[in-house]
Amino acid sequence: MALVALVGRPNVGKSALFNRMTQTRRAIVADQPGVTRDRLYEHTDWNGVPFTVVDTGGIWMGEDTTLLGMTLAQTRLAIAEADVLVLVVDGQEGVTAADEAVVDLLRRTQKPVLLAVNKAESPRVVPWDFYRLGLGEPLLVSATHGQGIGELLDRIVERLPAPVEGSVGEPEGAIRVAIAGRPNVGKSSLLNRLVGEERTLVTPIAGTTRDVVDSLVEHEGQRYLLLDTAGLRRPSRIAEQLEARTVARTLEAIRRADVVLIVLEATAAPSGQDLRIAGHVARTGKAAVVLLNKADLVRGTTRPLVAAVRERLAFLDFVTVLPISALTGWQVDAVWAAVAQAWQSYQQRVPTHHLNQVVQEAVHLAPPPAAGTQVLRVYYATQVAVGPPRIVLFVNRPELLTEAYRRYLEHRLRDRFGFWGTPLVIEARARRRSEGR
Repeated sequence: MALVALVGRPNVGKSALFNRMTQTRRAIVADQPGVTRDRLYEHTDWNGVPFTVVDTGGIWMGEDTTLLGMTLAQTRLAIAEADVLVLVVDGQEGVTAADEAVVDLLRRTQKPVLLAVNKAESPRVVPWDFYRLGLGEPLLVSATHGQGIGELLDRIVERLPAPVEGSVGEPEGAIRVAIAGRPNVGKSSLLNRLVGEERTLVTPIAGTTRDVVDSLVEHEGQRYLLLDTAGLRRPSRIAEQLEARTVARTLEAIRRADVVLIVLEATAAPSGQDLRIAGHVARTGKAAVVLLNKADLVRGTTRPLVAAVRERLAFLDFVTVLPISALTGWQVDAVWAAVAQAWQSYQQRVPTHHLNQVVQEAVHLAPPPAAGTQVLRVYYATQVAVGPPRIVLFVNRPELLTEAYRRYLEHRLRDRFGFWGTPLVIEARARRRSEGR
């Protein structure tokens, strides 16, 4: 899925624009610089074109050893993996030296850059002042009031790369599997074990957007394209430009993948970086399997370990957690079955009448909670996409669908149809008057 990065100096309204574009309130908005430090991802679509928006911290030209430098490193990673860049500036303050410094940084990427002049609801905004940044026509927007957002989204969609089923040169029909995790958790050993045990290795295929070599393997009649990745370190340890590019390629491999193998160490509790990696996989909407490598070093049963990992990764409660040993080969063969199951769920499509039957049963058993005098009414449901499965509920008031009730419906659908190993996207839309009652 294409990625759009919102960049700029601090306190120009990037997070407010992120919330407006994605119709969420995930980004924290405050009238002070430096609130956003990590990258924040959210899927959205405009006129039927899906893409991912990433909110970044303000670009501070601080030292690499400071927190501000770490924020800059995070922003550079977002710029490296983005397909389209949106420079956000403050329309009320006009062009600043910091804005010009950011423009110099963006020009070196040779990527499409749009200029969004935020806070343009003020009559003090002078649009022609921003032409001197050399980024073409400035788009006047107001994240607070929604002004100009539609035109900005139109321009973004025009510049997104054309969607493709797979990169040029990738084999048709192969399931793309990325192996992700921290350094030294055994990703390369796992790759070697998966490839080495197969006698039907077809050919190495060079990734079209990376310098690494992927491996095409056939297992029980199904082909898999294994995307090995570099270990993802904590942001504070990403100092060298070369490593930043390596991380960008790793994130690109995850974006290319259908299923991601999240590799953890069985000998230690999941770290903060493990959680960040798993969270990134969840945000990109990929099917996943969690592998606890080096399980041969664990004394006794691994059941308590699996339960502890499930508790820590509660946001991935739909995935298989599998203890393995890449070194000895213990349970590695079960990885193929877990990947196949996740892939099948990722591509699963439920007939509309079966879907509506389960949804209406769920609503009858547990009606939506009322919000004052307002009650959510679910008229019907339909699945509009796979990879991951995406279900739209046509309702009277979309804003009344709470996260708790959405999770309830998700569990009911998983109980009936499986969807094991894949995210399940459920969204609400207002029913048009022209549609049947």
